[in-house]
Order: sequence, then C-alpha cells, then structure tokens
Amino acid sequence: MARVATDADADAVLATLVAAFNRDPLWSWVCPDPLRRGAQHAGILGLYVECALPRGGVWMSDERASAAAVFTRPGESELSADAEERLDRFMTDQLGDHAPAVLETLRRFEAAAPADPPFYYLSFLGTHPDRRGSGIGMGLLAELVAEADRDGSPTYLESTNPANDVRYERLGFRGQDSFTTPDDLHTVTTMWREPASSSR
Repeated sequence: MARVATDADADAVLATLVAAFNRDPLWSWVCPDPLRRGAQHAGILGLYVECALPRGGVWMSDERASAAAVFTRPGESELSADAEERLDRFMTDQLGDHAPAVLETLRRFEAAAPADPPFYYLSFLGTHPDRRGSGIGMGLLAELVAEADRDGSPTYLESTNPANDVRYERLGFRGQDSFTTPDDLHTVTTMWREPASSSR
C-alpha cells in the first residue's frame, strides 16, 4: 500500500532513488564518474523530490521507502522555475564539459512530452537494490495508474532502461516514441497509458 511521503521521509526517499539509479543506463551516463555519481544524483533528484513533496507527489512503499515514486498530477509542473535554474547551475558546476550534452538531453525530455490531453507524469520510480525484484516498485506504479483511472486521466513516463519496458507494458503502457542522447549512445522510450475507462 502506497504511503504519501512527508518532509520527514525526504532523506529516505532520496537515498532509495540514488541507489536505484546508480546503474541505470541513462542516469549513469548523466553522471559518468562513479566516485561522484551518488552525490551528483542526490543533487539532481533531490530537486524533483523537493518540488513534488508539498503536492503529495512522492509515494513510498513502506516506512523505509524501499521503493519510491515521484510524479505530477495533470496540470502540475515537474519543477518550479527556481528549481529549474538551480538544476541548470548544478549541472554546469558539477559536470563540466559534459554538461551541455546533459542539458540538451533534458530539453529532449521536455520536447518529447505530449502537449495534451493533461496526464499523470511519472518522473522517477525506483526500488532500493536490496529489494529489487520484489515487485514493490511496480506495485507503487499500479496504485498510481489506479488513481489516474479513477480520475479518467492518462499516464505518461519515459523509460531510460529497456529492461523495464515489459514491466510497464504489463500495466497497460505502450511505447509511443523515442529520442536519444546527443551522442546517440542511449535511447529513451516514451510510454503512454490511456485510463482503463477510456474507449479510445
């Protein structure tokens, strides 16, 4: 059963997400130095958690946040204007010559998102490596799409790891489009799920 995270849970949620994305194909490319990756991921992902928490957009699987989901509801912005500026500065300061490629990739994320209809947007879903394979991450996503179904809204996500695509498909997501990093080394698949009550 998902629990809405509070400010008191932020550290546990962030620790799980950092651990979960350490070896993700795209996010390890974003922060290629394995010795600095954890701190860099914490700086990046922390901004998304910070913005989503006050809106109830961070869910956790249990008191330890063994799995966590960060999302926005229809009409909400993923990051505040201030957080976007802070993210750009952080990338530039931390990633050096690699920063322009990463910032361009983030722009490609934004460009790929559908303009309408309004949708639930899964920003991040991660399970701590100690609990990987237990199904708790997909359980959180199942609860999120159930809320979207009740609301009559579609759900959108980007898959940065092809190994996860089939898991999303089991919950009704379908591949929509794709884009690559500027060096063409990594492909991101955009996925869309119509609400279960939809006749489209």
